[in-house]
Amino acid sequence: MVDKTTKDEGVRTTEARSIFETMRDNYIRTVDEIAKVQPQYSQSISNLQLDYIQTAKNMIQTAFSFQKQMADSVNLPVNIPYGELFARQSNEITNNAIRSVGINNQLTINALDAARENLKIYNRTIDAVTDFSTNVGKAWTSFFAQQQAQFARQ
Repeated sequence: MVDKTTKDEGVRTTEARSIFETMRDNYIRTVDEIAKVQPQYSQSISNLQLDYIQTAKNMIQTAFSFQKQMADSVNLPVNIPYGELFARQSNEITNNAIRSVGINNQLTINALDAARENLKIYNRTIDAVTDFSTNVGKAWTSFFAQQQAQFARQ
């Protein structure tokens, strides 16, 4: 009777391992499939961004070309009062905006790099917690096995 129970427990243990391994393998396969298409997503997003940039440039060029044509057709004077002051202020505003965008880009890149480092730390933490939990489980299993053996002797 004892041998049959041990055999059944061994089968259950093997089945449990098989279930866990199957589930683990299926999750890993799913993540691997997601990882396969990630470069395509990145390229598509990059292409879309480049198309938006080109469209914005085209829109600006077309709008100002139209305004220039309209000004030329009604013979507006080219030298307007305060034109030079306006051009200088416009250049300063543009330069400040470009610097702001550069700073914002650097902050965003730094935040993304920090997030990546945090993921690495998280992975190391998961490994440490798993090792700790495994050791605790082994210690409890050993303790209970010793207690059962002691009660069986009595």
